[in-house]
Amino acid sequence: MVFTGSVSMSIALVLGLGAAPAAAQMPMPPDASRVLSDDYEGTSYSPYAAREVGDGDAPSRVLWGDTHLHTGMSMDAGAFGNRLGLEDAYRFARGEELVSSTGMPVRLSRPLDFLVVADHSDNMGFFPDLYAAAPHIMAVPKGKEWYDRIQAGEGVGVALELIGMFSQGQFPDGLMYTPDSKPYKAAWQETIDAAERFNDPGNFTAFIGFEWTSLVKGNNMHRVVIYRDGADKAAQMVAYTTVPPLGSTNPRDLWKWLTRYEETTGGEVLAIAHNGNLANGIMFPLEAQWDGTALDETYVTQRRKWEPLYETTQIKGDGETHPFLSPNDEFADYETWAIGNLDVSEAKTNDMLAGEYAREALKRGLALEARLGTNPYKFGQIGSTDSHTALATAQEDNFFGKHSGAEPKPDRMAHPFMENENGTIMGWQQVASGLAAVWATGNTREAIFDAMERRETYATTGSRMVVRLFGGWGFTEKDLDSRTPALAGYKKGVPMGGDLPAQAGAAAPSFMVYAIRDPIGGNLDRIQMVKGWLAADGETHEKVYDVAWSGDRKPRADGKLPPVGNTVDAARANYTNTIGSPELGAVWTDPDFDAAQKAFYYARVIEIPTPRWSTYDAFRFGVPIPEGAPVSTQERAYTSPIWYTP
Repeated sequence: MVFTGSVSMSIALVLGLGAAPAAAQMPMPPDASRVLSDDYEGTSYSPYAAREVGDGDAPSRVLWGDTHLHTGMSMDAGAFGNRLGLEDAYRFARGEELVSSTGMPVRLSRPLDFLVVADHSDNMGFFPDLYAAAPHIMAVPKGKEWYDRIQAGEGVGVALELIGMFSQGQFPDGLMYTPDSKPYKAAWQETIDAAERFNDPGNFTAFIGFEWTSLVKGNNMHRVVIYRDGADKAAQMVAYTTVPPLGSTNPRDLWKWLTRYEETTGGEVLAIAHNGNLANGIMFPLEAQWDGTALDETYVTQRRKWEPLYETTQIKGDGETHPFLSPNDEFADYETWAIGNLDVSEAKTNDMLAGEYAREALKRGLALEARLGTNPYKFGQIGSTDSHTALATAQEDNFFGKHSGAEPKPDRMAHPFMENENGTIMGWQQVASGLAAVWATGNTREAIFDAMERRETYATTGSRMVVRLFGGWGFTEKDLDSRTPALAGYKKGVPMGGDLPAQAGAAAPSFMVYAIRDPIGGNLDRIQMVKGWLAADGETHEKVYDVAWSGDRKPRADGKLPPVGNTVDAARANYTNTIGSPELGAVWTDPDFDAAQKAFYYARVIEIPTPRWSTYDAFRFGVPIPEGAPVSTQERAYTSPIWYTP
């Protein structure tokens, strides 16, 4: 279905989002009931009254945030020139204008609602101390040498030497910030204090968090850890690291630490993995971990418990799927990084890909559940930046790069971003992505964290399009046409991230999905439903369905929908919203449903083509668009799945 109302008229889709359970509804006064038709199912003329779901109100608006941002407190960010700290990151996310580490004024188009500063726990706080000539660093000959070289303008050389020594476990004695050291404890306390200062319940949420940066032979297994708690609990234990003997690179040990934290403090934490596309096959194992340890009940139950979300899209490549894994999906090859692992020390091979991408992981989860009783990959989807500039910039026309060395300048696209004998990632291949969208009952740590745990979230590549998805057994076009479809969504079904219970005698489940474009972004091309299922023979499968689209296009003989068109003017880095639709919606019933098969369903919403950040760079700096760089991009959103279990 294509709605014809304007974006401003579509606000009902955003606000009319909950209905009271039947038991909670209050009877209307007799006189009031006379003004309503006999088939009116509510209890009041106002569709926004008594919107309780369970113990709290239904989520009434989407909140936008970045759950993965680095400041100069992270060793690599500091090494590559980031001079911005914790306070700068929060001020920028709230909408204030800053000057970047390279001296450029910068500001978001719109403030964020929440932020997780997730600095690397390993050697957290080292570079601010180095730049400040801290006495304990200057007392070590190597530390003084590094400081003197930085003052002499040799910062890049120092950065490369320092990171190389750290990655090889050769960091000088006296300069390693271990969890039992005074400098490390001070850095963690500073991290906590900054989050407490900027947390403003109801207006802006500042989460306490850190990144646990596991790297096994260059293969990425990083996780961001997010606290529901404040300083009283988070300060009782310092952030977990990867360096033995006080840390570990094994996710099982991270989960043990998370367990110990909750048991010790009474607090709550969760972990979010990211960049499986740089893991060379070890992010989502099917049989055994990278070290040969077989997957067992402990692995699947602990991963399911501690990792309710996955960061599907970010600066270092989109991670939904890969064209090798999804050959029938014409939108699969989106901002793909498939050259090697995180440091390109090992080249990528096709046999690694199944252990790297979100869609394949969701399918593997169905198979593991059949074998071990628990689905370890039952995760919701979010996006975030992983920016190391302290600037949460994910908008194509406002992209400040991965780290401070990649901030806007005429030659940032033409130089290698990462290279060795196994391959090269060029500067233009950085991705202006992504954002975390959360349907929460309020802008507080508790409400947003709880929404993350129940997976009522979705990822976008930077656009702030509004998307909702509900699954049930009786949705109708009337529910969608009401202009307040979430009233029926919560009453008759489950939202994204939920479990669709089996229903005896039902022919097939129905899914109600709708989307509104970003008010300052491109119109919508289409909404698709992505299905994965486990067949009786134990094999997993997938299929993508176009369920709503703009214009009067008709599917071709092969079932594919023709492209929406492209209005991008590369010479002016501009486009027109003369194609596409401001909003789309559909009630879709799975035509291939088999009640005996485990399955998941998620929505993918795709915008019309708009200029890519590299096109804006070419226009603003007067340089050519590099060979191979796309002129346009089609921003997209990925909802959390809804799972069906027989």
